[in-house]
Amino acid sequence: MISAFDAVENCVWQLGYPTACRKDTERAVKDAREIGHANTLVYALGRAATSYIFCGDYAAAHAQLDELIALADERGRALGTATRGWLFGVTGQAADAVRAITTGMTSLRSTGATLYEPRHLWPLAIAYAELGKPDDARRCIDDAIDKVERSKEKWCEAEVHRVAGEIALKSPEPYVEKAETYFERALAVARAQQTKSWELRAAMSLAPVYNWFTEGFDTLDLKEARALLAELADELSSNDFKASTRSI
Repeated sequence: MISAFDAVENCVWQLGYPTACRKDTERAVKDAREIGHANTLVYALGRAATSYIFCGDYAAAHAQLDELIALADERGRALGTATRGWLFGVTGQAADAVRAITTGMTSLRSTGATLYEPRHLWPLAIAYAELGKPDDARRCIDDAIDKVERSKEKWCEAEVHRVAGEIALKSPEPYVEKAETYFERALAVARAQQTKSWELRAAMSLAPVYNWFTEGFDTLDLKEARALLAELADELSSNDFKASTRSI
């Protein structure tokens, strides 16, 4: 039952319901504590940390990771370390993010674990970009895209492509057209999967690209982009669209 709640909570966030995600997260951790089984609690804490990062509650994520690392075995600590690196990245500590994620991934690989590597690679790519290391950033995000295809971890496909677009924009010479292609791919995937939170993030990334243009608004690409952003704006104003607006 605990694993079912943990699996559902991240899906619920992706579908556009962060408040429901938090409730499922809290219930899963509460139930795991009541069971009193250490491994079950470690699992619940790890999934909870991820959910809190998605929802932007970084203090809660830190608390879950502190407890997880204190309780976990080697593999659990490695996963906690890598997730802590993600948390460092979204809180502006890029150098610490690189150290923690690479340390965690190295430890995980030594145990034979390869699941969730795209989730570690996309924040690592962002951290490298923030540190002014575009080659390392591109290497990591290309690796993430490849692993999504090979491992079939399609749950994060939209976000990986969105981040690839952000990396293209952060290059010393921004690749605007390449970034636009990545963002449009992220939007298409998110819409096909009906993952409103990923769709929102992709739209937020695409809008500045459109705003970069100063002419050519009568061309097909820019007409389609304008129509797409207008459609997304309508969705955002609707009552049934409750996706988180935090960017990671």
